[in-house]
Amino acid sequence: MNSQSKIAVLGPIPYDNITTSKGKVIVKYGCVTHPAIALAKLLEGNGVVFPVTHIRKRDKVEVDALLSAYKNISLAGVYSHLDQGDVIQLKFVDQNNRLEKQTAFMPPIRPEDIAPFIDCDAFVCVPISDYEVPLETLQYIKANRREDAITIFDAHGPTSTVTTTGDRLRRFWVERDLWLPYIDVLKMNIEEAGCSWFKKEYKPEELTAEYWELSESEMAEFALHALQRGVKAVVITLDARGCMAYSMPGGQFKAEFVPSVRVGEVVDTTGCGDSFAGGFAFGLLQDRGDYVRAAQYANALGAMRTQGTTFEVFRPLEETNALIRKNYRDQSRV
Repeated sequence: MNSQSKIAVLGPIPYDNITTSKGKVIVKYGCVTHPAIALAKLLEGNGVVFPVTHIRKRDKVEVDALLSAYKNISLAGVYSHLDQGDVIQLKFVDQNNRLEKQTAFMPPIRPEDIAPFIDCDAFVCVPISDYEVPLETLQYIKANRREDAITIFDAHGPTSTVTTTGDRLRRFWVERDLWLPYIDVLKMNIEEAGCSWFKKEYKPEELTAEYWELSESEMAEFALHALQRGVKAVVITLDARGCMAYSMPGGQFKAEFVPSVRVGEVVDTTGCGDSFAGGFAFGLLQDRGDYVRAAQYANALGAMRTQGTTFEVFRPLEETNALIRKNYRDQSRV
């Protein structure tokens, strides 16, 4: 990692009203805040984090206060001049599944929004809807970033849409292959994978589920498809089990399972995927080709996120490394 790394985190900072599966109500600012603060703690003294987002003017004071508590988070990309930001209600029906309603919408992050930060070492894109980080912006990043920079993209965005009734629903990522050449690491969960690998044609009676749960072989087929179109690694999270990391070292397809970091009681899973993406970026900046190491950092941050409702769950680098060494023992790359 460079002595002073720079990481941009692109996506919304929604005003979230969350009801957990145990009935607890949590109101907080989410999405980008999770990886930004987690990375700020890991990079303390060694790097800067640049959230790039649009928020409502009414949220600016609170968002600025939240992020400015961390000296190495820059507020330069937290834009409020358009006075639009996401507002979302989340009701968890169990630990992993939730009902979502969205009542306000941020503008897309455009090339001009990311231009001041194009010299970053990594771009962590964590959209939660299909319009927030558009293809045009990924193309701009690829064309203008440093040659060794990394773009990590979360498929939560293009596999989710918002209806005119505010319902947040899954969608097939039909235009997937247009995006793949502009993504270095494609991160997704098993539900999003099921929205990204689909048949050429379905019978009407087949389209009865929100997504198709891919088998192990289907996940590998999808990963190979993406790797052959320019993606360097595909990472699919498997809920509490861990994740699969697929890559093509030396042109040879490689699939590696990285078990999760074990935790006790799960308090709140909101932001786990976003935190995972941030951890993966941090790990890759340690060693550009070590996807297992990156996944260990990603799993650690995702596990930390579940342990409380505040950002105190995230720990400094030394403590995070200790957690990884304890959990992975002989397999630790830290």
